[in-house]
Parts: sequence; C-alpha cells; structure tokens
Amino acid sequence: MNDAIKIHGLEMHYPGCDALRGVDLSVCSGTVMAILGENGAGKTTLIRIMTGFQKPSAGTCSILGLDPTQSAQALELRKRIGYVSDAPALYDWMTIGEIGWFAASFYPEGFKERYQDSIERYELPAGRKIKQLSKGQRSKVALSLALAHDPELLILDEPTSGLDPIVRREFLESMIGVAATGRTVFLSSHQISEIERVADSIAILHKGKVQLVGPLADLKESIAMVTVSLSDPLIALADLPEPSGILAEISQGRQKQMIVRGDGQAAAAYWKEASGVLAAQSRAASLEELFVACTRGDSIYKRASNPGANPTDIRNSTKIEASRS
Repeated sequence: MNDAIKIHGLEMHYPGCDALRGVDLSVCSGTVMAILGENGAGKTTLIRIMTGFQKPSAGTCSILGLDPTQSAQALELRKRIGYVSDAPALYDWMTIGEIGWFAASFYPEGFKERYQDSIERYELPAGRKIKQLSKGQRSKVALSLALAHDPELLILDEPTSGLDPIVRREFLESMIGVAATGRTVFLSSHQISEIERVADSIAILHKGKVQLVGPLADLKESIAMVTVSLSDPLIALADLPEPSGILAEISQGRQKQMIVRGDGQAAAAYWKEASGVLAAQSRAASLEELFVACTRGDSIYKRASNPGANPTDIRNSTKIEASRS
C-alpha cells in the first residue's frame, strides 16, 4: 500500500520555542490517521508544514508524493487535498448555496454537484446565510467544500472543537465513509473518546515529539495498564525488580500505575513476588490512559526497552520513541 504521507526528522524552531523536535511519521493511503496532543503540542504547526504554509527548520515532508516546501509543488498539492480548520473562514454574507457556486469556479466540473449532494445529506438549507449558521452547521459547510473536489487527502485540524456531542459524533463518523472511498484522512484532535471510534491508527504528539504511534487495534492488544499496590508510598519503583517494556509510570500514593508493552499479566505476576508489593493486577489500557501516560507520566519512556526506536511507521508493529527532553 502506498504512503500518502511520509515525514522524517521534521523540526520547527521559533525564538524560545521548539514546536517540532524530530517528527517521523508514515501514513498509508486509504486510512484514517488521528494525531492526538495537548494544546501547544505542535499539531497545527505540523499541518501548516504539510500544506505548504510553513517551511520547516529541518527534515523532509512528502505529501501525496509532493514536497510542500517547494512553491510549485505546494500549489499542485493544494489542488489534491481538502482542509478543514477548527474555525473555517467563510464569507458570512453569502448563502450556503452561493458559497458553493463561488468555490466551484476554482475547480473542475463536478464540484458544484458534489457540494450540492453533500449539503443535502447534511440537511443544510441552501438559502440560509453563513452568518446565521451554528458552529456545527458552519463545520458541515466547510467539510462539504473540502470534499467537493474529491481530494485524495483530507486534513482536519481540530474540526470538532466547540461542537455539541451529537454533531461531533456525526462529523467524525462521516470520516469512515471518506476513507472507505480510498481517500486518506489526517485528523488532529484531543477528543480522545470520539477518535477511538473512527481512527485506524493514532499518533500521540507531546512537546513536539511523536511519543507513541501505531494501528489502534495493535496498540490495544499489545499495551496494558498494570497497577501495583505498595506497602509504603515511599517505595520507589526504581527499587523494585522490573521486566522490560515499561513505557510510562504514574504515581498515586501507594499505587504505581504503569503502561506496559507486551504481556501485562506476566508483568503483574512478576511484581507480585517483589518485596513491598501488596498486590499487582493488569488490564487492557484505554486510549485515554495511553494519552495521559504519554503526556503526564512521572517518567515517560525513561525505561523503554528500545529507546532508540526510529523511524515510526504505522504499518509495522508498534514502535516507541524515547523522550530525551
């Protein structure tokens, strides 16, 4: 399967701020890829580079086989992608129908018909002014415009920010239909529960680095949450014997919670035999717990068994990149 996105060693430095610090990422065509991160993690900066609106400080970026850092190729790329931001810029004085007619003049034949089909599917009244629309309706108009020229890649930057839960769910689930047609969806968000329902693969971005990346199904099967109860809260996990594969740990009083790669049951059984351990149990880790561990863990990846893993590639088995911040 071809890669729609290939990113290697991408860096973006501003005075006093390193927005991206060596991002490696590959995304297969025809999949829904979600990149999760806190505000300020570097998601929007990454998307600006991917769309050719920002030149990186270092690294390479190939989108649909084109280099967005080259002006001529960036122009060609924008013809082949669709983009929706968290605050779409629309002409408020136009109606829903008029803005589709206006945008159609920039694209080949078929745009207006596909746009009309889309707004009918979303039950948007063609005669209503943009300024009279709710945030959810504006997002649906923006999505209809982004899809009407039949793009090969759809890039969404926090598109559901501020939407009510029902509209957010409808919006995200429509992405499954987009990917089913062979198009690729690259979705930036921090709405973890919604992303879990629609994404084929996820990447967690923290402080400008990809901390965890892989097919969502594989991550759920290969990573567990192990909870260890200690007799004394002052016991440090570093003082306990440990199996390999600890990705992150979080301390909560007498409890230590660890995100473990591999057999969580075996890891729990291992710790049960350690001095000072009262109990140890394992269960599957949720995506939210993975996200929290990657962004709030006491020692994120300090003990990763493969600290030099690179580059990340969502087609292969889960790979972990050590944080050296």
